[in-house]
Amino acid sequence: MNRFEGPGSREAKIRYLDGDFQVLSPGSYVLCAVTSEKIALDELRYWSVARQEAYADATISLERELEMNPSLRQRSKA
Repeated sequence: MNRFEGPGSREAKIRYLDGDFQVLSPGSYVLCAVTSEKIALDELRYWSVARQEAYADATISLERELEMNPSLRQRSKA
């Protein structure tokens, strides 16, 4: 049995805050907004407060930020 199986293996509902998050509905994981990968709550490190989205890792978080704010990509080239 993996960590997402069993009676507590449902998606949590989360309110993402600056530097923290609040569990609104209990569960063992959230889904990455980009890849739909399950992220265990104790491994959740990357999210967007503005979009209320979770991300599986830093690379995915950055890619999503650049996708949603293309002007940021232009700044890095200047």
